[in-house]
This record gives sequence, C-alpha cells and structure tokens, in this order.
Amino acid sequence: MSKSSVSQWSRHSLPTLLYPYNALEPFISEEIMVLHHSKHHQNYVNGLNDAEEALAKLSAEGDTTGVIALQQALQFNLGGHLFWKNLVPSTSPAAQPSAAPDLLKQVQADFGTLDNLKSQLNAKTAAIQGAGWGWLGWNCSAKKLEIVTTPNQDRLLSHAPILAIDIWEHAFYLQYKNVKQDYLKAIWEVMNFEEAEKRFKKARQAS
Repeated sequence: MSKSSVSQWSRHSLPTLLYPYNALEPFISEEIMVLHHSKHHQNYVNGLNDAEEALAKLSAEGDTTGVIALQQALQFNLGGHLFWKNLVPSTSPAAQPSAAPDLLKQVQADFGTLDNLKSQLNAKTAAIQGAGWGWLGWNCSAKKLEIVTTPNQDRLLSHAPILAIDIWEHAFYLQYKNVKQDYLKAIWEVMNFEEAEKRFKKARQAS
C-alpha cells in the first residue's frame, strides 16, 4: 500500500465547539473545558488517526492478528465524540427541557418524571468504579428509554445514545474535586435538550 493510500485514513480532526470555552460557566469551568477539549480530546483524535492508519496498512497486508489487536485502540479513541453537542450554555433556550417535548413525553412514560430520570441516571453514573460514561439510551427493540453505563471510553452500542454524562476525572475534578454528585447535578444545567430531542426522534423513527 502506498503512503498516500494509507494516509487517507487519517482524516479525523478535533471537533469545533459551538460555544466558547467559558460558555458553560459556572457549571463547568473554562479551565476544565480547555483541558478536556483541546488536550484530552485532541489526544483521542490523534490516537484514532494513528490506529486507522495502522489498520489500513495491516488490512492491506492481510495481517488478521494485527487487525484484531488494534480493535481496543479504535474502541478507546472513538468514544466520547458526541459529548460536545450534548452540552450548551445554560442561558440558551436549548438548555430548557421544554426544548424536547417528545423526549419529555417518553421520559414521563418510562421514568414518571424528569426529576426521577435525573436522580436515577446520576446515581448509576456516580456508582461507576473508575472512569466511564452514564447514558440515557433508546432501546430500539423494547421501544423505551433506559439508563446504561459503560466503562472507560466504550461506546454505547446496545442503545441509541440520547444523553451522555462523562464521569472521567478530567471532566470534573479541577472544579468539583471528588464530589461527583455536585458535578452530576450541575451538568443538567448545561444539557442540550434540543440536541437530545433530535437524537430521540431519529432513534425512534429508525426503530
């Protein structure tokens, strides 16, 4: 395989934020956002490009063992890429639950109230040992919303992702230290319900 054909796999770039780094304050600090987005996420993007370039080379060489060995790196570096659209400044209309009327109806059907959902999702996310993610996902088979957690950077594959909460320490520790519950309470103030509504409608239509 030529160098140029291998390099075509290295096409990922750091997603552009739709808001300034300080736009989520006081709930998520500018310092956290700069570190999380420009440092940690950039490392994931670099790792993904490296892994995909290696995958292209190994695939061309028919190296099945090498391809299998790369799957963990691909899984790790692919995770978390939808998180930034998951958030929005608290002053935006998109941060209001009223921006997601269809989703709220489904939340009421599956959890009773939005407060019940928040409480259950926060509790299960806080219980993750080490790093990971808390998700509100759409179960396409059961046609209902469910809470799911995944370790590390594992993507949500069993459900269509609607809302995501990053519980890696770099997402909250500089501001909230070891008090996860304060972070989990605060993140709902900058949750992008408008984006969640779009994801929900798309997932429901596809199921």
